[in-house]
Amino acid sequence: MTNENNREEEAEIIYIPDEEGNDEAFEVIMKFEPDDGTGRKYMMIVPADDEDEEQEVLAFRYEEENDEIQLFPIEDEAEWDMVEETFNTLTAEFGSDEDEK
Repeated sequence: MTNENNREEEAEIIYIPDEEGNDEAFEVIMKFEPDDGTGRKYMMIVPADDEDEEQEVLAFRYEEENDEIQLFPIEDEAEWDMVEETFNTLTAEFGSDEDEK
């Protein structure tokens, strides 16, 4: 599994239009591509302006083309379960690494 998340790099910000067409800023907290042969990529994002300790994490499948990102909702339950399990595993690993420092 490829994990492109690196906490030491500057935050990656993407903009998603809301229902009224206003761009809302989101921070990309994790990107990964499972080793399942599908070539699908996933990203986890949180609102960039949300300072709360507990933030709502949103997950999307994404594709990149010509420096543009296209997001797709995860609608399949099995796909969602895989994304959630991967997110929990990776956050547990990063949490363990930071606890040891």
